[in-house]
Amino acid sequence: MSHNTIDINRTMKRFDSHAKVWLFGYGSLIFKADFPFLERRPAHIAGWTRRFWQGSHDHRGTETAPGRVVTLVPEAGALCHGMAYLVTPEEFAHLDYREKNGYLRLATDIHFEDGGSAEGLVYIATHENAAYLGPASEREIARQIAGARGPSGPNSEYLLELARALRELGKPDEHVFEIERHLVAFHG
Repeated sequence: MSHNTIDINRTMKRFDSHAKVWLFGYGSLIFKADFPFLERRPAHIAGWTRRFWQGSHDHRGTETAPGRVVTLVPEAGALCHGMAYLVTPEEFAHLDYREKNGYLRLATDIHFEDGGSAEGLVYIATHENAAYLGPASEREIARQIAGARGPSGPNSEYLLELARALRELGKPDEHVFEIERHLVAFHG
């Protein structure tokens, strides 16, 4: 599958007739909401864990030196914490473009930290997309992040902002924090 997923995502019509839809963000969507939203609530989804296994050729790296950004991988019993945004379907065009580097829309149950749940959508980059980099040690991931930069800025900024946002939510993520520790050690 191409890493440009805009056309594939346009075929997902499940929420198009809805007046508003919950969107779950677990990476840059937590700290960079560059779209209008009606409401924002801390939330989690079940059965997924956050991993820096997706390549970024378009935002935090280049074709020749891709950065690494997060995606979700299935893990029984896991909870992935993040932020849910209530948006109108008109925002899908912007979000599909923003998430075009391998991410597909997936319907999921979103559980709000203050109680209740709703069906919504999440963007996930699976191992089947061309930009998928896959597993590596946290140290190797940190080294790649330390050297990557793209049109949206240094890859290290993405990692550090995500770690900060997770701390603000009070939701530690050992994978993210371990990569952050290695990155800080590299920069002294």
